Amino acid sequence: MKKIISINSNNSPDFEKLALEIFQFQAKNNAVYKQFIELLNIQPSTIKKLTNIPFLPIEFFKSHKIVATTNKIQQTFLSSGTTGMQQSKHFVTDISLYEESYLNGFKIFYGNIENYTVLALLPAYLEREGSSLIYMVDDFIKKSKKPKSGFYLNNLEELAKNLKELDKKGEKTLLIGVSFALLDLVETYKFQLKNTIIMETGGMKGRRKELIREELHQILKEGFGVKEIHSEYGMTELLSQAYSKGNGIFECPPWMKILTRDTEDALTILSTGKSGGINIIDLANKNSCSFIATQDLGKTYANGTFEVLGRFDNSDIRGCNLLLLK
Repeated sequence: MKKIISINSNNSPDFEKLALEIFQFQAKNNAVYKQFIELLNIQPSTIKKLTNIPFLPIEFFKSHKIVATTNKIQQTFLSSGTTGMQQSKHFVTDISLYEESYLNGFKIFYGNIENYTVLALLPAYLEREGSSLIYMVDDFIKKSKKPKSGFYLNNLEELAKNLKELDKKGEKTLLIGVSFALLDLVETYKFQLKNTIIMETGGMKGRRKELIREELHQILKEGFGVKEIHSEYGMTELLSQAYSKGNGIFECPPWMKILTRDTEDALTILSTGKSGGINIIDLANKNSCSFIATQDLGKTYANGTFEVLGRFDNSDIRGCNLLLLK
């Protein structure tokens, strides 16, 4: 992991070189990814550029064991889903890779987690097992070592009280929450916060009507009395997260990169500024698959930032359904 986190830019030759090395390793050792590449009639030895690397459709995490090593599984992360829905499974053979990635990623954008009181409002995630987000936030809470840090499930009154007291004292505070729970909070209590970062992790999880980002953030900005709403972009199948400090514009840590693909031709990578399917390179995910084609729609920008615009309908995932592995 030291080699990965020492990369200082995802646009550097070092990033491309390491990505190509990891691709060759996974093309050889990840059985599902290897078969996927073979079915595309691609010879791994011919891949010499980052944009030529094939991306594995994220759906395969629901139906296959995506691993590139024979090491013992240390942790299995499960995606959220309604009853009866097939969940994605991420089999992690080295949990320290995840820990190093999220701790260093947070440090790049916000500084040491030890400097924050971490308040977590994540009921939808706490109510199920195997959440990678809960694993990360629980570690943030433990490492913050602040007396008020913790999970707040239904005790909104205590959370509101602590938020106001911490902010008034000038303590650096991070409130990380799922969208519907943050809305519940500001509908009951009003705030004028000056020293608190409000970070939403997305998703109404079927609890409330879905809102477009601009509408959601406007309600939260007014409710918390803050200038910007921050966001975290991660998923069960990854070991890295991107962060937005406002306006829905995300930035990746140096070992993670976003590309967009043509919605009609999944193997064609688009130039910056064009909307398409989001492909993620996550070098920390070296023991699983570092090259994932998601179901999200987005747009990348020349400075390396990106925006999430929505999701594919199942009927629109033409490229992702090219192959059904057996």
